[in-house]
Amino acid sequence: MSTNGSDTVDLDLSAPDSPADRRWDNDPAGYWGTIDAATNGLDAPVLAADLDALRHNTADMLRRAAGKPIRVASKSLRSRPLLDALLRVPGYAGVLAYDVAEAHWLASDGPDHRGADRTGCPDVLVAYPSADLGAIAALAADETAAARVTLMIDDPAQLDLIDVAAPPSRRCELRVCLDIDASFHAPGLGVIGARRSPVRERAEAAVLAATVAGRKGFRLVGVMTYDAQIAGVGDLSINRPGAGTLLRTMQRASWEELSARRSEILTDLRRIADLEFVNGGGTGSLERNAQDPNITDIAAGSGLYGPHLFDGYSHFRPAPAVGFGLAVVRRPGPDTVTVHGGGWIASGPAGADRSPVPVWPAGLSLLGREGAGEVQTPLRGARTGRILLGDRVWFRHTKAGEPAEHVEELAIVEDGAVLCTVPTYRGEGKCFL
Repeated sequence: MSTNGSDTVDLDLSAPDSPADRRWDNDPAGYWGTIDAATNGLDAPVLAADLDALRHNTADMLRRAAGKPIRVASKSLRSRPLLDALLRVPGYAGVLAYDVAEAHWLASDGPDHRGADRTGCPDVLVAYPSADLGAIAALAADETAAARVTLMIDDPAQLDLIDVAAPPSRRCELRVCLDIDASFHAPGLGVIGARRSPVRERAEAAVLAATVAGRKGFRLVGVMTYDAQIAGVGDLSINRPGAGTLLRTMQRASWEELSARRSEILTDLRRIADLEFVNGGGTGSLERNAQDPNITDIAAGSGLYGPHLFDGYSHFRPAPAVGFGLAVVRRPGPDTVTVHGGGWIASGPAGADRSPVPVWPAGLSLLGREGAGEVQTPLRGARTGRILLGDRVWFRHTKAGEPAEHVEELAIVEDGAVLCTVPTYRGEGKCFL
């Protein structure tokens, strides 16, 4: 897409938040209408962000973290200029990447999207183990980047894979982090939370840490515990009587169990290795992790964009900073319009809560028998007669970073105009997953 905004602007996300000017709450129709008018010259699909809303969310996450550093989750942004802008704000430190090749790219010095010199991020933690031997070999061959990137493991066999890709006799020492299972094992309900690491108990963690410490070419530097059942589930998102109370009860019990178990595990691991960091949490559990003295940095990123997933949390509500606009191309009936595209379905368990939500013009809804389609999405509403072909409908995505996989640029709107556009990963020619 083309824009009359400047791509030479360095985004400043640290500007003061103004409680009196929260247009997304006070006048939602005017808020989205302003974004639509500002991006009128851009071809759909348009991904846009309101700068005031981004600044509000930046400040609100810092408030909730209460002084504890926030490690930025790259999968929730998927735009290198936005990652860099957030890391310029005091209180944000380091990146939580989702792929080894991505981490290598983010940690490397070199030109940015404008051709200007860019210093790579000095602290990138890969959140997941990898079997991408080519990417591991490339990272291991780059001593500067390898010193900035930490690889994730939860099994000795993952160390073997790394050695196959880059034998220790021919590479520098690689930094390693242990992923510890943070799920809740509830009596009668089973496992609640993400199925991640097989390492759960104190003895299991100690054995794996000793294994890393005894292997040539590896250095254990960190521990990660992601409490998905707390960070990723809103207590207002389950619309059944009493469900919110039950969920909050489960989350309190889960946090108490995790905090105690993590403390015991860390007592042993600190005897084995000099840990540089203990990472935990997510956007939905910033407050809890901020209170734990064992946590040194908290992962968060989705809160910057404020997708509609977070409408289901009672203890915080980010501004809906990012939305995408699709062009109306058909009028199948007097109360129906059809936009081109729309099937930007969020990952996770399939259901209506994974679909994008139309937010402007007001009063539109997806059709139950069609939903959001790959190349067209019909929408129904009483005021569709006022919508013309070529007009746009604006949506909010369920999750944060995933819409960036569909477009090359993100338009930044300020004071009713496009301030600049910044490339997404796709816009810089990158596709990691």
